[in-house]
Amino acid sequence: MKKRVLVLMGGVSAEREVSLVSGAAVAKALSQFGHDVRTYQVTADVEAFVRALYPKPDVVFNALHGRFGEDGCVQGLLELVCVPYTHSGVRASSVAMDKPATKRAVECVGVRTPNGKVVSRKELAKGDPLPRPYVVKPVAEGSTFGVKIVREGSNEATLGADWSFGDAALVEEFIPGHELTVGVMGDRALAVTEIRYKTSIFDYTAKYTAGHAEHVLPAPLPKAVYDEAMRIALVAHQTLGCSGISRSDFRYDARKPNSEGLYFLEINTQPGFTPISLLPEQAQHEGISFGALCQWLVEHAQCHA
Repeated sequence: MKKRVLVLMGGVSAEREVSLVSGAAVAKALSQFGHDVRTYQVTADVEAFVRALYPKPDVVFNALHGRFGEDGCVQGLLELVCVPYTHSGVRASSVAMDKPATKRAVECVGVRTPNGKVVSRKELAKGDPLPRPYVVKPVAEGSTFGVKIVREGSNEATLGADWSFGDAALVEEFIPGHELTVGVMGDRALAVTEIRYKTSIFDYTAKYTAGHAEHVLPAPLPKAVYDEAMRIALVAHQTLGCSGISRSDFRYDARKPNSEGLYFLEINTQPGFTPISLLPEQAQHEGISFGALCQWLVEHAQCHA
């Protein structure tokens, strides 16, 4: 059934440029499926945003990434005006964007995460909050912005002068080994991808610049580890109450037996839709084209209130 679809893109987060690429790709795919598609570049002008929602579309495709687009804010506005939208609702979006809250939620259902805690900037300035090496992350940010590994022998300030992510950070033990990710679509996990990269972390450049990372799909893992990553990704999706799609990230230390070296890191409720994005690649691996994935999200759009 053809629908009037409004694609939200851009936004005001650090991930604006990625969102513009995602939104353009989604709009093109949905137009090819015969939908009447409009795009809107979201800014901080809330009044203009509300005007863009009228006349009301049948569905809003939320292609925003990061804060204010992925954290429940836009979702709350769409609930108020009663327009069905793609991806997760207010609660799941807000919890998933909050890394410490996600960590607590999945630990309650038996999911292993790295040892860690939230610390203030003042505490970090006094010395190491955990034995080195450890990872410092913003508590609510995407695309690896602000993430830093503090290694043995490093004399760099834990939080540099350019830290712009608030007065607190999440610090976690560094898990050596493999970087893994698992996409979930509805009630099924899609596949496990191993991400190999040359930088010290899977950073913004590696994620969104062709040739900076290798996606090994399916990941060459022991079956028990592969199956457990698939299971945990679905458990995390369901525990947080996610809708549509999500993507969970893991680290795997192969020195530990069975799946004991598998650690859940975080969940992304609005994965990228760029030409090199991971979840669309996994969907393609499972026989679901990019356009069919966009179409499926439109068909499953809803209001959650």
